[in-house]
Amino acid sequence: MVAYVAVHVNVKNSDKFAEYGQAAGPIVAAHGGVFTHRALVHEILAGNGPYNRFAVIEFPDVETARNWYNSPEYQALIPLRNEGADVLFTLAEPPS
Repeated sequence: MVAYVAVHVNVKNSDKFAEYGQAAGPIVAAHGGVFTHRALVHEILAGNGPYNRFAVIEFPDVETARNWYNSPEYQALIPLRNEGADVLFTLAEPPS
């Protein structure tokens, strides 16, 4: 069953975040992921969070999404990601 990774982002350093994005995109694709949504956050309607961007990545299933996130290639990018942004990643799948 399809799975989604929702990413909430607060960009701290635009250059570092752009560098991270250029490197991360091909890794996502190599693991079967497709960015279905990318948007700037207009406002937070409920809850707390400093997030100014939002993205959704669709994967064929939960296991594939986990394999992407835990892959050595993606894990190597996390220090760069952390220099560029504060993030919240969630993994979800539609109810059966």
